[in-house]
Amino acid sequence: MNTREAVFLKTQIKMKILIVGGNGTIGKVVVDRLQGKHEIVVAGRSSGQIKMDMEVEESIARMYKEVGKIDALVCIAGDAAWGEFSTLTEKDFYTGIKSKLMGQVNLVRLGQRVVSEGGSFTLTTGILAEDPVTGAAVPAMVNGALHSFVLAASREMRNHRINVVAAGLVEDAREKYESYFPGHMPVSMDSVAAAYQRSVEGNMSGEILRVY
Repeated sequence: MNTREAVFLKTQIKMKILIVGGNGTIGKVVVDRLQGKHEIVVAGRSSGQIKMDMEVEESIARMYKEVGKIDALVCIAGDAAWGEFSTLTEKDFYTGIKSKLMGQVNLVRLGQRVVSEGGSFTLTTGILAEDPVTGAAVPAMVNGALHSFVLAASREMRNHRINVVAAGLVEDAREKYESYFPGHMPVSMDSVAAAYQRSVEGNMSGEILRVY
């Protein structure tokens, strides 16, 4: 069986999907959309079936050992510091690099041994990579780096697909974050969840699925 055939078969059957951050604002909606059709395992730093700190490589390795073979990895997690650029410290930048950037890179790097042939990785960034707002120097930098990583890695990954979902201000976070995104129109949770579903159940790779 070639990789193309494996991808087709993978998208037609019930999959075992590991969702990192599945109890978050977006994560819960993605879980609701995929469960029933697929077997869902949720991992997180403080909640979920499996506890894992994505800033610690050994913790990621333990998670993969515990969950066993999977067909898809979805990450909807990662921290990045916000603040006026003139006040940001080197530590603030490294927080975003260690958590949201390298955390997701390591999920892919280590996950290649666990995700079955034809399976997929779906990462998360956001609109700040292309339309940054005040105080978003760190998340904008990290999101842009992740876009480049996905584009580059997809060209070398022969047995797996990899994509990234980049959403704008989501409806369920509007009240909390609207002041950070002046003039931005919130996007529906259904539209965001659909983008994750497209990445998991579709056949594309190396794509930035923008939901703005």
